[in-house]
Amino acid sequence: MSRPRLPLLDHAFEQASAFTPDALIAAVRDERGLSAEPVPPVCVLDFDGDLTDWLASTGAILPCPQWACFHTTMHALKIDGIACAVIPRTIGGPYAVLVAEQLAASGARVVFGLTSAGRVSPSLPIPSLVVATQAIRDEGTSYHYLPPCDTVESHPGVVEALLSEVGAAGLPVAAGLVWTTDAPYRETLNQLALHAEAGALAVEMQAASLFAFGAARDFPVGVVAHVTNAVGDADEQFDKGDAPLGYEIFKAICRAGVRCFSQEGGAERSICAENARATTRFHSEAMATIG
Repeated sequence: MSRPRLPLLDHAFEQASAFTPDALIAAVRDERGLSAEPVPPVCVLDFDGDLTDWLASTGAILPCPQWACFHTTMHALKIDGIACAVIPRTIGGPYAVLVAEQLAASGARVVFGLTSAGRVSPSLPIPSLVVATQAIRDEGTSYHYLPPCDTVESHPGVVEALLSEVGAAGLPVAAGLVWTTDAPYRETLNQLALHAEAGALAVEMQAASLFAFGAARDFPVGVVAHVTNAVGDADEQFDKGDAPLGYEIFKAICRAGVRCFSQEGGAERSICAENARATTRFHSEAMATIG
């Protein structure tokens, strides 16, 4: 008897996609009468969405009118004078990559995932931040972009940029391997022990998928995991801190985004020039410029 075919591991990576983000963007623009203007260069996917809710409640962000997406709402603001964007509740690898594909096709220059995470390594403090350098591929999306293997790496330049900035948020910061799963309620003690032995620091739901997309599309992607819980931890669980702390993390990530494509000290000038038309659409006179 022949071995059963596994569709997840059977992809022709050299073949073009039959359905593209460009096609969906064109359909949204046509239906909504949107112009083909670029989105902000730095975009953050806010896994939980509470940070976005808080920023909206303070008036620090406004909806981004040129974001052509049926599934999500983008909000924009300025960090150090640079237009940045946030999209809330992009939960899980498939959803995060769907949005990242559309961001790349819409003019974004770098995409970050800000995700909640659980501790895997017993030595990791709670709460803390983990800048993911590579991810265990215990999910499905990455196998549509890259051939099967155990892990996928982040872009080293993106990791370096994140590490240069996120420490300013005031939490302990580590860099290393994370475990990406599609099924958080199927994490077993055996798996936790196995991945801890392999060097995993935390478990989350996006990194492997986003890194595979980035590698296949040659697009810079980074992931910061906010580690707030652990199996068997006696202290208060899932305490992310207050909204201003989340905002400090967000600002640090956006500043790392600027670093990712800086060129000989001219980053802000080049970014502003490329996105001048987009920035005017944010009604910048009504937006807070946040340093």
